Amino acid sequence: MTPILLITLISGAACLFAWIASLISGDTSWVDRMWSIVPAVYVWVFAEFANFTNARLDVMAAVVTLWGVRLTFNFARKGGYSGVEDYRWPVLRSRMPPWQFQLLNFFFIVIYQNVILVLITLPAWTAYQHRGSTPYGALDVVLALVFLACTLGETIADEQQWKFQSHKLAEVKEGRSPSAQFLESGLFRFSRHPNYFFELAQWWIFFLMGAVAAGSLFQWTIVGAFLLSVLFVGSTRFTESITLSRYPDYEDYQSRTSAVVPWLPRGYTSEARAS
Repeated sequence: MTPILLITLISGAACLFAWIASLISGDTSWVDRMWSIVPAVYVWVFAEFANFTNARLDVMAAVVTLWGVRLTFNFARKGGYSGVEDYRWPVLRSRMPPWQFQLLNFFFIVIYQNVILVLITLPAWTAYQHRGSTPYGALDVVLALVFLACTLGETIADEQQWKFQSHKLAEVKEGRSPSAQFLESGLFRFSRHPNYFFELAQWWIFFLMGAVAAGSLFQWTIVGAFLLSVLFVGSTRFTESITLSRYPDYEDYQSRTSAVVPWLPRGYTSEARAS
């Protein structure tokens, strides 16, 4: 048994479970429920095959576990584990014949996304293959700290969004119209999706951790971070199309705020002078 074979078997089981569960329940969010869990399992597989004696692999597994704990908590408090389906899937389901949506469910939601969850963790395979080549050093420490800083940034962004949405829901329950329909303050003043930025940054940093082990940036395992970025581009466009259909004012927010990478909003200099 090799670590890659074991991870392939685990991923195959995850795919089978997610697909069958989606058919039985009519809920296609099962991969979402595994998203924060299986990557940590995969990285720990590599660490275990190295007998937990490789500092780089142990640190890689630890930071991904912290990433997973944070994401699991945020997903759980939004009802993700209590049968609440991602709001985007019903929108897609309503736009497609049932047979087309089932093909999308099997090949994209289940298979493709689980493949990505394997690919983003494969820099740990690079580290495993080169575990005797490059000693753990200062650059590894810096990358781990930057990864954790991004985890903190994503935590702050999610907390700001959670407080905003909770306040908005409370206002609606009290029969009042919320003063704002979407978040534009805090980190969301500089990026429409700061949580996406920090999420992607973590996996690009994870790729660099493996590259340091190999002593070269030219590693094919970059494909994981790249495909995840492509997935987020498509997800961002689809999500924003739904938001724009609900809140026409969102177009103004789009016009002055960076989509993902945090940046000064357009007109920031004028605002500063006016104040």
